[in-house]
Amino acid sequence: MAATPPLPGSPAWWAARPAPAPAVEPRRGRPSLDTARIVGTALRLVDEHGTQAFSLRMLADALNSGTATLYRHFDGKDEILAYVVDRVLGEAALDDLAARADWRDAVTVTAHRVHDTLRRHPHTLPLLTAQVPVGPHGLAQRERVLSALLAHGLPSDLAARAFTAVTHYVIGFAAQQYGPAAAPDDGPQLAAFYRGLDPAAYPAILQAAETLTSVSVDEEFAFGLGLLVEGLAHLHPAP
Repeated sequence: MAATPPLPGSPAWWAARPAPAPAVEPRRGRPSLDTARIVGTALRLVDEHGTQAFSLRMLADALNSGTATLYRHFDGKDEILAYVVDRVLGEAALDDLAARADWRDAVTVTAHRVHDTLRRHPHTLPLLTAQVPVGPHGLAQRERVLSALLAHGLPSDLAARAFTAVTHYVIGFAAQQYGPAAAPDDGPQLAAFYRGLDPAAYPAILQAAETLTSVSVDEEFAFGLGLLVEGLAHLHPAP
């Protein structure tokens, strides 16, 4: 019985990936194609149309090429999308973390930059939540963050837990607020609904209704992130 091939984007799949194929020689006046150009165009199409509408035919047309050329680089749509997610992760600028004031600053800067990156590419969020991001860019970013936390004095076990907790918070928050399935911003309608509740049955909701419906998404993100950082600080008090 043949072994099941690893799922695109999984650790086993990334471990088995060969080196990127060289650019294909142009024919009939078409520009050559390499992996970076294919993935960059795929990301643009995913941003514009979403992952469900994205197809190899759409990508080939955008590249002025054919699907057969794409198959020289990738086995299918899922493989291209795995590279798309990895490319998105590489957009967050994390090269200066070791130069931040301390580990709290490094964690906070990381979270905001990754959050801003994911907000620019909301259609990729379901793909990101489906796999542990261990592609080339994902690994490089993980190495940058962990190296900075270790350099700022966090022990390795706490650095790992801090990285995981903050990453899960950022991805989960972005997926809920900006992903394809995100609920629309209906603060005024929700406030009106709360005000119409029976005060005898829901006194606490009515007391907190204004704050529940008036805090901006950015403020909510910063508040939750601050709670995480302060909680971590209790596990590693400043000397």
